[in-house]
Amino acid sequence: MQELLDSSMSPWAVTLALVSLSTLIMYLIKRITMVQLSKSRFLEGHSLTKIVLMAMSKPLSIIILLLNLFLLDLLLSYYQLTSLKIEQYFSITTKIAIILSLLIFIERFCSGAINHFAESSEAVKTSKSIVKGFTKILILGIGGLVILGTLGISITPIIASLGITSLAVALALQPTLENFFSGVQLVIDKPIRVGDYIELDSGEQGFVEKIGWRSTWIKMLPNNVVIMPNSKLSQSKIINYYYPEKELSVPVDIGVHYDSDLEHVESVTLEVAKQILVSHKWGVDAYEPFVVYHTFDNSSINFTVMLRAEEYFNRFFIKSAFIKALHKRYAQEGIVIPYPIRAINTSQEAPRFTTMKVETQQ
Repeated sequence: MQELLDSSMSPWAVTLALVSLSTLIMYLIKRITMVQLSKSRFLEGHSLTKIVLMAMSKPLSIIILLLNLFLLDLLLSYYQLTSLKIEQYFSITTKIAIILSLLIFIERFCSGAINHFAESSEAVKTSKSIVKGFTKILILGIGGLVILGTLGISITPIIASLGITSLAVALALQPTLENFFSGVQLVIDKPIRVGDYIELDSGEQGFVEKIGWRSTWIKMLPNNVVIMPNSKLSQSKIINYYYPEKELSVPVDIGVHYDSDLEHVESVTLEVAKQILVSHKWGVDAYEPFVVYHTFDNSSINFTVMLRAEEYFNRFFIKSAFIKALHKRYAQEGIVIPYPIRAINTSQEAPRFTTMKVETQQ
């Protein structure tokens, strides 16, 4: 190394070669170390250690650059190529690099921790995007003030002016702030959660995909997305089909002929319903279906059969399978589902016709 420093080569060439070689070696060591640590069995079951390891990746890159800046400074001093102004630049750059590495580490650690706890906590999962956004803004804001202080810029007037500025910003961003605090309200009250199947008062239905700081994304069954501002969502009527639980009843309306044996109809219907609930992959096996007769209609006696599905959107498939199986079984049992018809009962109308005929003749 000493021979290279004392060689006849240009001092700038030697400096650039040594700094470049040092940077390359350090990056290779960092890369190999990070890969080996990520594959290590020691990390199994240590979630926070994994998060720390992932958060260290970019800060380590900044630290490597910082170390090579020190090396560059030493080489320039050795060759007497430095000056007081360059030393000042090196000092400021070093401080900013240290602050940036700390900020990036804290931000990535907080983001990883939020993602980790979101897997086990429903509350964190629902509010993940809002918490991550708020945390990032807070870290960047504090970091920006620290960097300004490091550069010699007084932050006291900035902090003092934040009161007036915040009022102006609040008035200018009133809709945005309303959506933000409505999102916080949705997270705290938890009328909806990420993954819930909901119906809005405007008629749209779908799964809650994301509750952001400004809007909530609802993915509908046709695979399109409804984006609702949080302020409107918090003020609207919402049906949550996943609360308090995902299971729900599936009513099926049926009508049979007036001449039918209702006890036999009920027995056959319940037998088919139970078979569907047991055999269908989205049926609730333990549920006992039941029949309720409720209407003497124009051409049929109507009743409702209650089934049970595991989730709301599964009810369509349960209902379809039940109707097909029941139609086939009714045909085998001779149970008639009548067509809508209109008929005149001549035995009831005959006296009226006779009376009217006699009065006409007189």
